[in-house]
Amino acid sequence: MKLTLTPLFAALLLAGCASVGSVDPARLPQPPAAYKAVSANEAPALTASWWRPFADPVLEDLVARAMAANTSVQSAASRLALARAALGNAGAARLPQVGVSAGAGRSSAPGQPVPQPATQYSAGLNLAYELDLGGRLLHERNAAALDVQAQEQLLADARLLVQANVARGYLALRALDTEREIVRDTVAAYGETQALTEKRARAGDVADLDVARVRAELAANEAEALALDRRRLELETALAVLVGEAPSSFSLAPAPWTTALPTVPAGLPSELLQRRPDLAAARSRLEAAQARVGVARAAWWPSLSLTAQGGGVSGELSNLLKSGASTWGIGLLGALPIFDGGRRQAGVDAAKAQMDGEAIAFREQFLLALKDVEDQLGALTLLQAQGEASARAVSAAGQALKLSDTRYRNGLVSQLELLDARRSELANRRSALQVRSAQYQATVGLIRALGGGWSPDAGVKLAGV
Repeated sequence: MKLTLTPLFAALLLAGCASVGSVDPARLPQPPAAYKAVSANEAPALTASWWRPFADPVLEDLVARAMAANTSVQSAASRLALARAALGNAGAARLPQVGVSAGAGRSSAPGQPVPQPATQYSAGLNLAYELDLGGRLLHERNAAALDVQAQEQLLADARLLVQANVARGYLALRALDTEREIVRDTVAAYGETQALTEKRARAGDVADLDVARVRAELAANEAEALALDRRRLELETALAVLVGEAPSSFSLAPAPWTTALPTVPAGLPSELLQRRPDLAAARSRLEAAQARVGVARAAWWPSLSLTAQGGGVSGELSNLLKSGASTWGIGLLGALPIFDGGRRQAGVDAAKAQMDGEAIAFREQFLLALKDVEDQLGALTLLQAQGEASARAVSAAGQALKLSDTRYRNGLVSQLELLDARRSELANRRSALQVRSAQYQATVGLIRALGGGWSPDAGVKLAGV
């Protein structure tokens, strides 16, 4: 019997040291060699403070305030602390458990004609240790460590998301400030046109219909200006929430839009995508699920626990620690499941299904990340061409408005032609501004899709209308 059990015991010890292993990289989706919109000839340096190339002190201040007080970041940090506590608990299970005990009791001694109550005192040191034959405790500890890695990456992803949302909100607000100026300039121009039209109407040069038309245009643009004011209020309160402050105490005064627009470097490599913290978290969750398959498989192995205790028992408290009162004991407890109705196999199947689900989730997240990068790169390419066309349209519309205004003041054209020219000029200026704003939003979106920015040495240009 001894010769039979020795090889089995050795095999169980080896199984306890075995590991499920890491995820095979060949089974994971691979990034493309290059993206559609850029080549992969150069590799720009990376930077964590990706918002600094925008060269906007207000933006930097808002990001710093958000990192200090945003509730989403704080929630992610608390989940990380919880995961670290679970890791500590899983690691402690692999170590010997040592404790002390003490007690006192009073009872009668049996076998006496007249039972006499006696007091017994006890004190001892207890030791318990589970031999991890099947590797269950090791796999649980590894899974907990991977959970910590996942939560660390999710915290980084929460920070990146908040930073991107702060940048998007701030840039949208600055674009709105510029648009409000455009609309207010238009309102002032319509006010001048209305005054001129009313003056000409009093002189009998134009009809009352012309006065009504220009008044309608003026009122419509005043209403549009108020709508932009309402939209700015919404953006400002949204920024307040992002930086973790009460909207009533947060304000951001209108200012000229001088934020720099970082350019996409020509050699943007596809490997930048692998920095995305959400992808790293998805992979850590996949590896943790694989480790839990090992936990489920370890349920088939016997459990073996070693216990030891030592101490003293005495009727006198002063004699409790003397050698004559000492006691000790050692034990070895083993258990081998034989029939459980399929519970252990169901546990293995469930762990494998969970691992397969995490693998599918990782692949889906990877494909969505590729889509995000391609969308933003393509958008930036098209927006650049659209911005050039919009600039030409603004220039032509402005020239047409200037000519129409001069001709109207000289009585050479009708009021309808002037109003049409002004509407066209306003529409083109607002359209060009929207294209410029979209370029900023797409740049921030690309940075978010890549998991961070690139070095400012790759090139930064100042954006202009």
